[in-house]
Amino acid sequence: MADAGHSEEANTTTETATGPEAAAFDYDVAIVGGGPTGCSAGLFTGRYGLDTVVFDRGRSSLQRCAYLENYLGFPGGIDIETFYGLIHDHVEEAGCDLVSDLVEAVEPAGDDAAATANAAGPGFAVTTQSGETVTARRVVAAARYGGDFLEPLGDDEMFVTYEYDGETRTKFDRDYADIEGRTPIDGLYVAAPVSEVNVQAIMSAGQGARVGRSVITDHRLERGYPEDLARHWDWIRPEAELADEAAARDDWRERFDSRVPDDCDRSEERLRELREADVERQREMYVSDETVETRAERGRERLAARLGFDAGSDSDSDSDAE
Repeated sequence: MADAGHSEEANTTTETATGPEAAAFDYDVAIVGGGPTGCSAGLFTGRYGLDTVVFDRGRSSLQRCAYLENYLGFPGGIDIETFYGLIHDHVEEAGCDLVSDLVEAVEPAGDDAAATANAAGPGFAVTTQSGETVTARRVVAAARYGGDFLEPLGDDEMFVTYEYDGETRTKFDRDYADIEGRTPIDGLYVAAPVSEVNVQAIMSAGQGARVGRSVITDHRLERGYPEDLARHWDWIRPEAELADEAAARDDWRERFDSRVPDDCDRSEERLRELREADVERQREMYVSDETVETRAERGRERLAARLGFDAGSDSDSDSDAE
């Protein structure tokens, strides 16, 4: 059984009812910023099944922190190096590519590099400091410090001017994106910098998750899901709750159909494909007790490996023996 969140539907190439098959890109999603914000967004898009790359810019506000003591789940706090190692392990486990390089420019993909993203159509070219370029259908800006790499997109509304020491300077407008990260440019999302959100690591991670879900929602809309069915929830439940799987599947189909608007312009065939993909995704949310235990053990082993000790060791016994 596939892991919950890894939807096979996400990677199919069936033509949607809203337009022709999308052009091929290197990635579905490119995320600029490998801190809590970007990794949290990548965790959601990667687990859903979207091909995602996370660029770790190497400069993060969190790296200026001496020690992290207010991130839930670490009662004794955690050092920054170990925390970064854990969040990077997590996005890679979710299927994301992690690239340690600085993104210098995000431009419209296509032949006319001077055109704006809206004029050139969907898709972006992401170029790094090392000179490598990849294309992506969607880009998430998740770097708190600055947004200069977005200047090639040509939208002056991204930036505001201010006076400093007698000089007029320009900076990225922290209110450019809406609360869910969407911007006026199709396919561009901003998770950081955002006003009053990126001031604590745990808040930044929450905003990254919000934006990651926005990306998934828009992907599902593009695939043809009606608006009321486009949002995605990433969770797992015990298989024991499925007393009658056949009945549950029928209920999910009925619930799907009840939320399709009367004026929906999707074909019956396409709605049936989407409904069955959605039913299968919901089925994958339920896992056996054995699977839960296997995943729990793997989780402990991965954490132990990062912390540098054996997950099967008895720390109390070791202490007594000293």
